Amino acid sequence: MGRTIRFGYADTSRGQVHYAECGTGAPVLLLHQTPRSWDEYREVLPLLGRTHRAIAMDTIGFGASAPLAEHSIETYAATVVEFLDALGLAEVALVGHHTGGVIAVEVAARAPERVTALVLSSTPYVDAEAREARRHRPPIDAVEPDPDGAHLTALWRRRQPYYPPARPDLLTRFVRDALIVGDDVERGHEAVSRYRMEDRIGLIRCPTLCVGASADPFTVPDLGKLSSQLEMSKVAIIDGGMIPLMEQRSVEVSELLARFFP
Repeated sequence: MGRTIRFGYADTSRGQVHYAECGTGAPVLLLHQTPRSWDEYREVLPLLGRTHRAIAMDTIGFGASAPLAEHSIETYAATVVEFLDALGLAEVALVGHHTGGVIAVEVAARAPERVTALVLSSTPYVDAEAREARRHRPPIDAVEPDPDGAHLTALWRRRQPYYPPARPDLLTRFVRDALIVGDDVERGHEAVSRYRMEDRIGLIRCPTLCVGASADPFTVPDLGKLSSQLEMSKVAIIDGGMIPLMEQRSVEVSELLARFFP
């Protein structure tokens, strides 16, 4: 297989899940943020694929995976477990970025025997205080459609402060993924806002690496709190990293993952 990215679909009870993979060896499953797709790991896959079988799936309801009627972290995670079954993977190392990190927490909590190691990148800690704060927060990515297309500019400008100024290509990829899911663009954020992480995180039994991007203002404040809830955790900071950490700093991320995983 080498470092060529290959694509496929896996059948689950909620429909087909699209995925991309690269490399051979011990499997690593990568879960993206909302409302992205496997493309968030486009740069990471061939780098991590040097040492591992790196697999990036489109979360059910996003990307090229089947649409979803009811969104929840529990449903996303249950589909991840079905995806592992479909690929015949008894266990994996698991990586999640932003929303993907929240999904990864639930996967590791409900199926601890399936997760050998866990990386939570820019992952919020969602407890009662966080849920209350999110309840009063305006939508993150939902914009009102405008006949002249002004909503496309509005979506771009809403995310622009959190992306590297010299990398419009990264923001273009984000907007493309957001447009694919259409009216469901906010569903992943809403699922995170309902999740009771404090009830589940104590069930995790594997070594965990909590990764912070220093220029991500939404999750760095939660890094210490998140790590303190995990029995076997380490913390790493990628200086200058922003919300699109996986694309922006793919070499550093891949090297960090390769060192952490067995």
